[in-house]
Amino acid sequence: GEMIVGPSKALFMDEISTGLDSSTTFQIVSCLQQLAHISESTILVSLLQPAPETYQLFDDIILMAEGQIVYHGPKSCIMSFFESCGFKCPGRKGDADFLQEVLSKKDQRQYWSRTEEGYNFVTVDQFCDKFKASQSGQNLAGELSKPYDESKGHKNALSFSIYSLSKWDLVKACFARELLLMKRNAFIYITKAIQLGLIAAITGTVFLRTHMGVDRIHANYYMSSLFYALLLLMVNGFPELAMAINRLPVFYKQRDYYFYPAWAYAIPSFILKIPVSLVESVAWTSISYYLIGYTPEASRFFSQLLILFLIHTVTLSKFRCVASYCQTMVVASICGTLTFLVMLLFGGFIIPRALLPNWLKWGFWLSPLSYGEIGLTGNEFLAPRWLEITLSGATLGKRILMDQALDFSSYFYWISVGALIGFTLLFNVGFAIGLTIKNIPGSSRAIISRNKLATFGERNQDKDTENGMPKLQAETALTPNRTGRMVLPFTPLTISFQDVNYYVDTPAEMRKHGYMERKLQLLHNITGAFQPGVLSALMGVTGAGKTTLLDVLAGRKTGGVIEGDIRIGGYPKIQQTFARISGYCEQTDVHSPQITVGESVAYSAWLRLPPEIDSKARNVSYICFCNGTRATNTQTYTSSVPKNL
Repeated sequence: GEMIVGPSKALFMDEISTGLDSSTTFQIVSCLQQLAHISESTILVSLLQPAPETYQLFDDIILMAEGQIVYHGPKSCIMSFFESCGFKCPGRKGDADFLQEVLSKKDQRQYWSRTEEGYNFVTVDQFCDKFKASQSGQNLAGELSKPYDESKGHKNALSFSIYSLSKWDLVKACFARELLLMKRNAFIYITKAIQLGLIAAITGTVFLRTHMGVDRIHANYYMSSLFYALLLLMVNGFPELAMAINRLPVFYKQRDYYFYPAWAYAIPSFILKIPVSLVESVAWTSISYYLIGYTPEASRFFSQLLILFLIHTVTLSKFRCVASYCQTMVVASICGTLTFLVMLLFGGFIIPRALLPNWLKWGFWLSPLSYGEIGLTGNEFLAPRWLEITLSGATLGKRILMDQALDFSSYFYWISVGALIGFTLLFNVGFAIGLTIKNIPGSSRAIISRNKLATFGERNQDKDTENGMPKLQAETALTPNRTGRMVLPFTPLTISFQDVNYYVDTPAEMRKHGYMERKLQLLHNITGAFQPGVLSALMGVTGAGKTTLLDVLAGRKTGGVIEGDIRIGGYPKIQQTFARISGYCEQTDVHSPQITVGESVAYSAWLRLPPEIDSKARNVSYICFCNGTRATNTQTYTSSVPKNL
């Protein structure tokens, strides 16, 4: 739907039927057919063995195998092409199933129609050569060889603008989307503001003004409270890192489809966070300022508020910038913490500037925390009440700043304000650049079938040899015999369930439409049994409750209310013991991306099999049983292995 809505006239759709029943897939493809015929859109859909009625909706067919195009042309001519090659589809066989199997070495023989001639396997390369020599292939090559006459094209056939909207409209759309996301995350921002207010009240009681005087001893308390305020507002920006990371996958997808440029995404992310920084800095300053007992002047109050506001803005901008370059939560948390510690060390409080080596003093001027410290301490200790007392030829306030190596003139306050604004702009520009130049993390990995691997091995037989044998033959010789029976211990069990009901809380959206029940029932009095030695199929349309029933029986539901009787071998099911004897292959499962499938299965074997099974039986029998490939192979697997194995 997202791709169809808009000016897109060329749609590429990959495996759109995944997880859908045949009826729903038929309706979707029928809609796409009408869209292509009415709006004259170019639509290319990849499907794996669609139902016959879905297959009949297409106009042209592109049949691929082993990275080559076997046929490209009208659907009405594809069967005649294969008949000319000697293969005929039986009357009760679906066309899509025939097209898949006629290219397979193990299934091709049954479709051979020239009984008077001997059958020889026709490879994909031979099919490709025959297609090129056929009338359809020659017509296609002729059409592609003719240069296109641009004068016959529509004036709007080509777009000379990368984006559909003007720059201003792009920014407005991104503003609206960012504002919507902030409303959805309002709980986080409200909680952070309340948290700051509570901590400000607690901090005010620790540094209570009635216990602090204007002297050198209590001046250290004032200095510590100012540093604590800066530190707390910087730590309060850490959630921005996680939220920015979570939004990156959607951004990369929309950026690569040229919905909007990176700067149009970065500007609203910065501007709409300004009110958040303002609210949180006001929450802190308004509560802590007079509780701690800073200089009771309105100008000093607002000056401190401005510095804290800018520090919070700089922190949010910094974490967004880190997120745009690190891209994953693990790396971003490390880099974000590292930059925070560097800013902390060079901030001028933990290590005063005077104690830094000469070759490290530049770090003080590169830390935004330093300018926050200069602005806050100058705003407080250069106030008139700290200038009335003189110590060693200098005023008390000046002496305190000299001890901390922060003795700057009063105009440095505005230099600090300008520096913090500069850091804010710098981090946001870096954020926009990072969004522009970085691509979505991860790499593309190909999965090939065992048959295709064997084909590649035959082609390179003369290149790769092991001990005088071709590589493929050497590997085959090492392959365990799969014809034997499984020797692992196994006890058949019967699973029975009676009157199983499952309830969840009614969604708020349904209540708005008049559904008044507190609980929504998803399973209604389900009764059945699964017996040993019987292969059962759980069928139903999309949304029928198949996955819900399996989750309930497997004990994977962590929410809602489950009613009914579930028994294993006649005994009531106990999840702690049932998990030891059951396996559940979910639609979308979670596996470690750092190890191979073979290593995952071997690790599972060590955890699940009884201790009396020796290591050889674990590594060989279990892996051969699960994924149908040799135990020594940890790199390539058959295409029949489920994606979520």
